[in-house]
Amino acid sequence: MVPMMMMTARRLASRILPIRHPHLEAAQPLTMCACALRLSAGPPTGRDGDSPLISVVEESRRMVDSAIYHTMRRDLSKREIPSPSRLLSFSKLPEPTSRAISRAAEIMEASVRALKTRVYGKLGRSQPPTDVLPEDVLNTIANVSGCLPYMLPPRCPNTCLASKYRLITGACNNRDHPRWGAANTALARWLPPAYEDGISEPRGWNPHFLYNGFPLPPVREVTRQVIQVPNEAVTEDDQYSDLLMVWGQYIDHDIAFTPQSTSKAAFGGGADCQLTCENQNPCFPIQLPANASGTAGGACLPFYRSSAACGTGIHGAFFGNVTSANPRQQMNGLTSFLDASTVYGSSPALEKQLRNWTSAEGLLRVNTRHWDAGRAYLPFTRPPAPTACMPEPGTRGTAGAPCFLAGDGRASEVPALTAVHTLWLREHNRLASALKALNAHWSADTAYQEARKVVGALHQIITMRDYVPKVLGPEAFQQHVGPYEGYDPAVDPTVSNVFSTAAFRFGHATVHPLVRRLDARFQEHPALPPLRLQDAFFSPWRLLKEGGVDPLVRGLLARPAKLQVQDQLMNEELTERLFVLGSSGRLDLASINLQRGRDHGLPGYNAWREFCGLPRLETRADLRSAITNASIAGRIMDLYGHPDNIDVWLGGLAETFLPQARTGPLFACLIGKQMKALRDGDRFWWESSGVFTEAQRRELVRHSLSRVICDNTGLPSVPADTFQIGRFPQDFESCENIPGLNLDMWREALPQGDACSLPDGVDDGDVTLCGESGRRVLVFFCHHGFQLQGQEQVACSPRGADLRPPVCRDINECEDVTPPPCHPSARCRNTKGSFRCECTDPYVLGEDGATCVDSGRLPKASLVSIALGALLVGGLAGLTWTVICRWTHTGRKASLHIADTGGRGTCQPGRGTRRDTSVSQPSAPAGRAGQDPACGSQILLCQ
Repeated sequence: MVPMMMMTARRLASRILPIRHPHLEAAQPLTMCACALRLSAGPPTGRDGDSPLISVVEESRRMVDSAIYHTMRRDLSKREIPSPSRLLSFSKLPEPTSRAISRAAEIMEASVRALKTRVYGKLGRSQPPTDVLPEDVLNTIANVSGCLPYMLPPRCPNTCLASKYRLITGACNNRDHPRWGAANTALARWLPPAYEDGISEPRGWNPHFLYNGFPLPPVREVTRQVIQVPNEAVTEDDQYSDLLMVWGQYIDHDIAFTPQSTSKAAFGGGADCQLTCENQNPCFPIQLPANASGTAGGACLPFYRSSAACGTGIHGAFFGNVTSANPRQQMNGLTSFLDASTVYGSSPALEKQLRNWTSAEGLLRVNTRHWDAGRAYLPFTRPPAPTACMPEPGTRGTAGAPCFLAGDGRASEVPALTAVHTLWLREHNRLASALKALNAHWSADTAYQEARKVVGALHQIITMRDYVPKVLGPEAFQQHVGPYEGYDPAVDPTVSNVFSTAAFRFGHATVHPLVRRLDARFQEHPALPPLRLQDAFFSPWRLLKEGGVDPLVRGLLARPAKLQVQDQLMNEELTERLFVLGSSGRLDLASINLQRGRDHGLPGYNAWREFCGLPRLETRADLRSAITNASIAGRIMDLYGHPDNIDVWLGGLAETFLPQARTGPLFACLIGKQMKALRDGDRFWWESSGVFTEAQRRELVRHSLSRVICDNTGLPSVPADTFQIGRFPQDFESCENIPGLNLDMWREALPQGDACSLPDGVDDGDVTLCGESGRRVLVFFCHHGFQLQGQEQVACSPRGADLRPPVCRDINECEDVTPPPCHPSARCRNTKGSFRCECTDPYVLGEDGATCVDSGRLPKASLVSIALGALLVGGLAGLTWTVICRWTHTGRKASLHIADTGGRGTCQPGRGTRRDTSVSQPSAPAGRAGQDPACGSQILLCQ
């Protein structure tokens, strides 16, 4: 069957549609690949003269773009309080590069599906999912769809700085495998995915598909029967503070972000995913039980599949790969590394937005409208960036307040998370200013990069030294992580799918239903009572107007996290009211987690236990050995029928804790394996040789999250270990006694008369002095949006550089056709260091900042025309009436007199009703008909 399909696919290249391209007339008949590649020299348009293959791709492009367009227009038209599902989509909104990859992947997948449909339609047979298209055909589709640039390895800079500072994208960390750990690459698979069709269909896509003789239970039913408890039924952790939970969420946002599909409408048919309860890619709705209460909104909750990584979910080999097994993979939009991308971003474009380019100290931008007792807040997002944050009650409008801008787009989800982001913004600026003061000869970029390097190291230390051992327990930490033995280039640090989608989501079971804010004595704040989570989602105004960062940090330090108990896994704030800002709507985080695991094709619970060397579970008794709560274990078996079928997130979450841990053995294994890979596979890990000096490492290890809080809040005392629940004042230490960095270890001596130490900079770029193999070099680089012309790296002696410095030229992004910066519906305008997509009124930019969307209102020009037309009509009417009045008055002037009628005046017919008067008026002068008293109202109108 496969050879037959390949032959038919190639024949269809010349037979599906007639080929009339002038350059190909003499070459017929051609294979599909030849036709497509011959056309790839110019931009494909999908016209009749193009090859059939490119026509298929262009048709798929139009279908995908149409779905994306309708999504953006729908979101633009909704001015009311955002729905929970829309807020979830906002929190999963990818940055532009991730969005472009997602779109290209969807075009490619749709193209392959359409081509297979045509092939098998011609053969008159059903389409087996395992049949493959020829490699040359797939390569061409990858090229034309826009996927190809994202499937090839990146170009790595060969400069001294490449060994000194990590790239913002995470690329080139491993010199032999430059994509390992980089942003916008596929999540790692530690086990093959378990899709129902072997390629792309999620577990549970077909409700009649049986697993060990049982269908998978609806995820909402699992939530209701096993996971959900009322807010009041929460057991608090007697050992760890709420900051342990928030730090886990913050670090998760540093290493993993899986974007949703760019469209919220089905690609085939355009069904709205918020309205349909059918599985139509990318719609994968969460079905509600028939007897569920409060389901007036429908029989399902909307859910959107994660974006696919380019070139996956397609049966076929690419670029000479020996295997055609190419199941759907999901993308990580962030760098995998513990590198403080929460502070600095994972793309050059976002990094550019975050930096303060007028600062000589290498600072980050701060909020210029609001201050926290003299301390900085995060800046706001800038238009046309989409926003779903809520304004302060009583302010104008119901939606659309700006969110905070940080290295990760989820910084405004809850106030506690925003507070941690704010601490690190302040810490960067504190460090950068201090380092610049010590090294006046440093450029702004050197101060920025050195501060970024220190902040990244502190993230690594706090996470691996203070956080992970508490989660895994000491025994599991020693078993799965162990001591550091140096950088290992054979270790792939890429975040795994099972870690991101299941294991590290254990933290959702430790989220407390209340946000606690405390006063200076760490007591309940009289003016700031505890908030339900529902009242805190996407509400930056609460931080700005309700006490700032300090009350929140006090609550995180002195109030406990929720304890993960087997029969109290998640509270109602997360299972019933996630992102619910208004009086209606529902979103269930537990069901989302289960559905996301199925969407990603994660194998079941037993497969992962075997992966970790744990015994398989076959019976109810076996399951009770792992989940000691017999009632919960029984309910799980009743729902799933067999331990193999249990969703891995639920199985790992419900396991009994290991000693002195907050996870069971499965999640301890998966989290430990991932953390070890993030450490050992990172060339820039803080302990790796050459990253810091020995003296600098000794200072770094003295630092702590306690010190960061002391330096960046108004708190005079903190617990020595911020993750241990602290009782005030006995468990608190004065900030004067909390050790910190001695930055003198970063001081550079400036040789006298050395021209290399104070090099001339370049406009729209910077220069850094770097040591390499015993010699000193000047490394020049341009800011984002500019291109270097000249030598990137030049040798430097005490007399100065050997060559003239290069220059930075503005890049005209509007000339880039692969991929174009703006959608064809928009006009691209080049600006210095960037570009701008512009729309013609009444169209406005959609949430992607690149596509013009109909705003649903009349154009401003039309409104002006209507207003001018109304004025013109009114003016003509007034002029006409004036002429009539004057003519009538002139023709009958003699009859306009005041008669003695006993106080009753007279009025000429057609001149209006008489006005009552008791005083005789003089006759109107010639040409002043408006003073006729008898026709006062009418004649005044004639004036």
